Amino acid sequence: MAQPVGIKDVARAAGVSVGTVSNVINRPDTVATETRARVLSAIDRLGYVRSESARQLRAGRSRIMGLLVLDMGNPFFVDVARGAERAAREAGLGVMVCNSAQSPGEEAEYLSLFAEQRVRGVLLTPADATGRNIDSFRRHGIPFVLVDRVAEGTTECSVSVDDVAGGALAVRHLIDAGHRSIAYVSGPPGFNQVRDRRTGAKKALTEAGLDPDALRELPTDRLDVAAGRDAGARLLGLAERPTAVFCANDLLALGVLQAMYAAGVGVPDDLAIVGYDDIEFAAAAAVPLTSVRQPAVTMGALAAELLLEETEAEAATSARPHEHRRVVLQPELVVRRSSLAAR
Repeated sequence: MAQPVGIKDVARAAGVSVGTVSNVINRPDTVATETRARVLSAIDRLGYVRSESARQLRAGRSRIMGLLVLDMGNPFFVDVARGAERAAREAGLGVMVCNSAQSPGEEAEYLSLFAEQRVRGVLLTPADATGRNIDSFRRHGIPFVLVDRVAEGTTECSVSVDDVAGGALAVRHLIDAGHRSIAYVSGPPGFNQVRDRRTGAKKALTEAGLDPDALRELPTDRLDVAAGRDAGARLLGLAERPTAVFCANDLLALGVLQAMYAAGVGVPDDLAIVGYDDIEFAAAAAVPLTSVRQPAVTMGALAAELLLEETEAEAATSARPHEHRRVVLQPELVVRRSSLAAR
């Protein structure tokens, strides 16, 4: 295997010192035009690429931001990543995107990798409900911002959506459509988002004068389509089937929709379905899916901007200390055919 071309090789080929090559790369205006052209020609001819890792070690500051999400198979997190990447690129940074696959163990491994790579900072949607991974990572002194989760019990910045309001929007819509028997297809009980959306659903029932404990919950181990299909099969097996179901995210809702379609159960005539996130596939489903929209791209961009503010404040010793903030965005109900049958 060929050895990578180093700065000494460029200097030798151009007939200049290593310092001159460094100046051409980092401070080109300080080098004479003819010398600069000769060095650039050597760089192009040899295919030299500077070692970013070495530069970072000297500077003590990485140009990489870490992003660790629950599930890159969920288009919601793809949109979060798009927003974060856009904000990072404008600041001259790159984003290292990693997927915990909803596993606390994998989350811990990626957080260790971020620490080893000395990333500028991390955007994190936690998979570990105990908070132990965050506590361990905090010891490295690397700034982080929580995404799609309120920073409960922590002082760090966070960007989230009011999931209690979102859950209430979903169930209030179903109640207004005449439904009184409603199920909630949730997810792993440790996830704050699952809990808050349930709280909102029960709040809407209470406000309508209905028993909040009548909400029939079908928990799932994961927040994906397969878990939704399993929940749909359990719905079909109930002696008294609800007339409507609210799902903790769109992937679960699409899985429920698949299960109903396979069993010949009409949506929305026999079962109304409301999802959460409003991913692109929601509108494109066989029965377009009513969903609670989260501004995912905006969430990612705002989280990246908060992280950049913090890291820039740390770098500028004369600047005022960074003040951590909790940004809570508002959800929006997008009504489509999956919940529109009259009752």
